Amino acid sequence: MPTSAEDYEKRIRFEFPHAQIVELDGKPIGLFKATYTEELNYWYLVQIQLSPEFQGLKIGSKLILDLITKAETTKSKVGLSVIKTNPAKQLYLKLGFEIVKSSGAELLLELQA
Repeated sequence: MPTSAEDYEKRIRFEFPHAQIVELDGKPIGLFKATYTEELNYWYLVQIQLSPEFQGLKIGSKLILDLITKAETTKSKVGLSVIKTNPAKQLYLKLGFEIVKSSGAELLLELQA
């Protein structure tokens, strides 16, 4: 998790060309970033960020399920990193992701679509 304004800005700017603004009823409510590496047939979920008032409404789940559906068309793997203490980890596991690597404070999770 970002600990300073500078860290937060770096996180937002990382892979920014792949960013999509998440909207609800025409109002921007968050950010979604995922990249695809064709040579590896691999999707990587870079970031989901929703405004606090829109968290817990299954919007994040829908975004991830949409990515999984896209990955199913090419039988791709989907990967993501999560801080071990991030509550979103439970969502990822519930959606079928499995822990494939643990390093420091982070986990790498993957799902074969």
